[in-house]
Amino acid sequence: MPRLRALDPSFRVGCQLALDATSVVLANVGTLDRADERDFLRAWANDAAFMKRQPGFISAQLHRAVGDSPTYLTYAIWESIAALRAAFTSPEFRATLSCYPSSAAASPHLFQKVAVPDICVA
Repeated sequence: MPRLRALDPSFRVGCQLALDATSVVLANVGTLDRADERDFLRAWANDAAFMKRQPGFISAQLHRAVGDSPTYLTYAIWESIAALRAAFTSPEFRATLSCYPSSAAASPHLFQKVAVPDICVA
């Protein structure tokens, strides 16, 4: 199971999951030992396949840091926090967490789009 490190210790992901909001992005920065990358990728693919079948899931993308750093960024787009919460708290998903290598550490956080005039839309 990956160790959780709060991106914002004053407002952890558990508190965020208790809120109600629509159109959310789960961003997660993860680190691990280089020797564990193959196991990490296998575990992530398994989790992503599970999430893809869940109501409210829109998409997910995995990125690897440039160079030799075994750091990964995942973002998943969900219709709502309620849909994400249902998937995240399901026993089937919780069981998959044990498949991650022991060196894995994750920093998940929820976000929503912000509109900035003449730059981007929400």
